[in-house]
Amino acid sequence: MRTVRIHLDQPLKIGGEVALPPQAAGHVARVLRLRRGDPLVLFNGDGQDFSCELLETGAREVRARVLAAQPVSNESPLRITLAQALARGEKMDWIVQKATELGVAVIVPLVTERSEVKLDGVRAGKRVEHWRGVAVGACEQSGRARIPGVHAPETLPAWLQSLDSQRAGMRLALLPQGELAPRSLGHIESDMVLAVGPEGGFGEGDLAVLHAAGFRGLSLGPRVLRTETAGIAAIAALQALYGDF
Repeated sequence: MRTVRIHLDQPLKIGGEVALPPQAAGHVARVLRLRRGDPLVLFNGDGQDFSCELLETGAREVRARVLAAQPVSNESPLRITLAQALARGEKMDWIVQKATELGVAVIVPLVTERSEVKLDGVRAGKRVEHWRGVAVGACEQSGRARIPGVHAPETLPAWLQSLDSQRAGMRLALLPQGELAPRSLGHIESDMVLAVGPEGGFGEGDLAVLHAAGFRGLSLGPRVLRTETAGIAAIAALQALYGDF
């Protein structure tokens, strides 16, 4: 039987009882048709899986008792921040989902010179909450017990300014004519930032500020990949060469 994992955004403790939120409760009771006594795994992002037993699967409430806690040690040794230029339609959902499955630590949506997607304050807030939900769903599926951070959209210069004051590590920007290839990086730092441009690529101004911030160009070969493909392919290559694939 497939292990059912549900994210619950609240503290969990052994011996405690919890009520599942409406959406999760409906999935457990009506879609999966689980019954009283069935096993369930809950996680809240603290790095543990909590083994539970269903106590009630009624129409109004689904409750479970926490039986045990197990540390989950499947986070990637590479702490990758994916700085992804905003993509159109469902492409951004796909990027967030796959990047989470591949083990990224942080996702930063970027507004660049050639970005075609524009989000005002209200729309941006709603999209961020949606993307965080996509990341949670990807963690439920992939077995991760820590949720990657999903930031609010930022302009490339503003993000680089905050990056300069907050963290170091290897800085790479995906460029068709980049001087580096994944296999040529040699000794790499576990903390790295990967910047991916929009459909039209980074503009000249983008390239100038990236270069000034210490980013080096990373090429994925002779073919030009779409924005929704490039970052995911690069992360997979880095995990295969230097991570835990």
